[in-house]
Amino acid sequence: MEKEMTFRCLHPMMLVGTGSDVGKSILATAFCRIFRQDGYRPAPFKAQNMALNSFATPEGLEIGRAQAVQAEAAGIPCHTDMNPLLLKPQSDHTSQVVLNGRPIGNRSAYEYFRREGREELRGEVCAAYDRLAARYNPIVLEGAGSISEINLRDTDLVNLPMALHAGADVFLVGDIDRGGVFASVYGSLALLRPEERRLVKGIFVNKFRGDLRLFESGMKMMEDLCGIPVLGVIPYYKDIVIEEEDSVSLAAKSMEARQGKVNVAIVLLRHLSNFTDFNALEQDPRVHLFYTNNTRELAKADIIILPGSKSTIDDLAELRRNGVAGAILRARREGATVLGICGGYQMMGREILDPDRVEGDTERLPGLGLLPVRTRMTRDKVTRQVRFRLWEGKEDPMEGYEIHMGQTLPDEGEPSLPLARLADGTTDGYRVDNRCMGTYLHGILDNQPFIDYLLAPYAEKIQERTAFDYHAFKEEQYDKLAAHVRAHANIPLLYNILTTDRL
Repeated sequence: MEKEMTFRCLHPMMLVGTGSDVGKSILATAFCRIFRQDGYRPAPFKAQNMALNSFATPEGLEIGRAQAVQAEAAGIPCHTDMNPLLLKPQSDHTSQVVLNGRPIGNRSAYEYFRREGREELRGEVCAAYDRLAARYNPIVLEGAGSISEINLRDTDLVNLPMALHAGADVFLVGDIDRGGVFASVYGSLALLRPEERRLVKGIFVNKFRGDLRLFESGMKMMEDLCGIPVLGVIPYYKDIVIEEEDSVSLAAKSMEARQGKVNVAIVLLRHLSNFTDFNALEQDPRVHLFYTNNTRELAKADIIILPGSKSTIDDLAELRRNGVAGAILRARREGATVLGICGGYQMMGREILDPDRVEGDTERLPGLGLLPVRTRMTRDKVTRQVRFRLWEGKEDPMEGYEIHMGQTLPDEGEPSLPLARLADGTTDGYRVDNRCMGTYLHGILDNQPFIDYLLAPYAEKIQERTAFDYHAFKEEQYDKLAAHVRAHANIPLLYNILTTDRL
């Protein structure tokens, strides 16, 4: 009998927060790994996610990247049922709405959160949860933002209304690093309705810095104040690398070029998306990677990468205004490599056309002219996973995924010089030479053969030549995260809560 069959079914577990960025996603990832290690078959679920980082499922549909990471930690394929509703911000006021993996249009915040139509969306996310719960146990649900936004209570799809539907045991996560953890935890609970309050079975205090013994009395005070147990005080960590959901920390990775490394600059766009494309490259010991829109820092880079963008035309116009476009062209003339991925690939061409105004009011904008291609924006979105080889390569097939709107083709009379051959016989991207190329393939830099190809022109300056296995690295990080949380959480009490019969 398989190990997972020796355990009782667990109640669904839901992690909610006193606010945004308190660490719900990371803890959900940790518990997906812990339950897998303990013989269960867990799956993540977040009814509604707002993020520019997304991923293509094996079926070619789109979900939030955080749920794809959590599924990876659980050791299962990702699926749209894990994140049925995804909001991709396009401006301060509007988002593209992706339902069950497919875009259904753009909505302003006011339009999205009004009551009309909410019950249809509620039905969709609840149906997705029910399908998932029929296949996996336990489900690790994640809330969004604060559970106590009482002005949005009646239209909430993702927090306690979802917990009520799932019958989940709820655990409140507070961030002690930002201060005021007692007030935020107690206040969050005090604002709940009685039927919601009864669902909350425990508290996790996250991002603790310093000597844990100093908070022992604080745990007792919090338990007495709130009437529920503190299941763990989780210390802040710096030596575990898990893909992040938000890009708020990227600017902090801006720093001077380093000797003995290939210096790689990621252009810091205002609407940068899928920044997880660069996680593997950042960990490669041959590379020093940083994010910048500073023209002096770009001039010191060996390789400049133009990343994906949710608003390609707007970001391209901004690169012209702030001088970054000129800095990229100068760097190319002086021998630097320029690589564009997705929206960055579109920017590298001669022109972007948007006659249907898919992105906004600008119907035509000159590109950087580094590649002899033109892009026409389209309303249809391409989302799929692919296998590919480099055009001239004989390496084993590599893996990536596409999430983009628009079609990019060489100008008439220009040679066809694709970067990659796809397994279905089609091609991707354009390559002028091994220092100037573009691709629609997200995840291309997760493949060691492509990283080696990108770094090959800089072999003489590389001091560290150790190969890097990103898949093995990620598995190690998930295990380290699980061990970290196990060491500071009351796992026996958690299992007791998740298996105790309810009245």
